[in-house]
Formats: sequence, structure tokens, C-alpha cells
Amino acid sequence: MLIGELSRRTGVSRRLLRYYEDQGLLQAERGPNGYRAYAEDAVTAVGRIRFLLDAGLTTEVIQAVLPCVDQDTFDTGVDWCAELRDLLAGELAAMDERLNCLQERRSSLTGLLGQS
Repeated sequence: MLIGELSRRTGVSRRLLRYYEDQGLLQAERGPNGYRAYAEDAVTAVGRIRFLLDAGLTTEVIQAVLPCVDQDTFDTGVDWCAELRDLLAGELAAMDERLNCLQERRSSLTGLLGQS
């Protein structure tokens, strides 16, 4: 399928699809005319990429995670090798740190508003 159809079927812009390809997250063949041609499973692949992005992972982390994800059983098909578990645990710790920082800032701002 061409990029326009993949965009329509996934709700992801053509620009983002090209970005995913540039980041090594999505593969496309090139036809003789130079157009990108995606396999049918690209729809599922884009869904997995969007899910992992929504979980807060960067494209670099997703690039490391995707090879460990079973294509047919995404929800339960993660190969929890030690490297992957450590990588995701590090991402979770960094996310917790950002949340703590935001909570501290929120408390400070609430205190400032309470003084007026």
C-alpha cells in the first residue's frame, strides 16, 4: 500500500510515517517510480509504534524494544530479556523523576497562589 493509504488507515500523517521510517521503526520498499510501498502488516506496526510513544518511550527506545515484540501477540509477546527489562526500568525511573519534579513545581506554584 502507498503512504497515503497507510496514513488513512492509521490516522497518522504522512510526515510522521516518513519520520518513523527515518528512525528505523517502519520499513517500506521503493517501487520503480520511487514511491514507498508498505506491506499490509505496516498498519499493525504503526499501531505498536503509537502505543509505545503514548507510553512515553522515545523513538530510540522504541527501536530497541520493537525487535523484542512478537508481531502477532503484541500485548503479551514481549521477550523480557534482562537488557530490555533494564532499559524499560530506566525509562520508568526517569519518568518518575520528571513526575516528582513537576509535583514539586506544582506545590511551589500552589503556595505562591495561596499567598495572594
